[in-house]
Amino acid sequence: MFPGGPMSEAKSDIRSVDALRRYVHEQLCRHENLVGDQFALETTPLIRGGALCGLQFQLRGPRSVRLGAVWAADRNLLYLYDARGERFHKEQLKHQFHVQLDAA
Repeated sequence: MFPGGPMSEAKSDIRSVDALRRYVHEQLCRHENLVGDQFALETTPLIRGGALCGLQFQLRGPRSVRLGAVWAADRNLLYLYDARGERFHKEQLKHQFHVQLDAA
């Protein structure tokens, strides 16, 4: 479990999808001790009823390591998952922001 209990208060000042991507990339790399500039982060929009409801992030590391994250737009929650697919962090983001489908 991530230090700070089941859900951490917002520690980051995320105000855009680009800032969210950077934050997720940094946290996933830090969790698995990966050098960030060696591994790219893929972003996939999550669609429900024709509208964007969140974003899924995936980072593929060495030796088939896969890390992931999901941002739930309606609740403004960020979930981070380790290489076993187990959630290691849940964070309520401070600032609500909207993402256009073409920007995702």
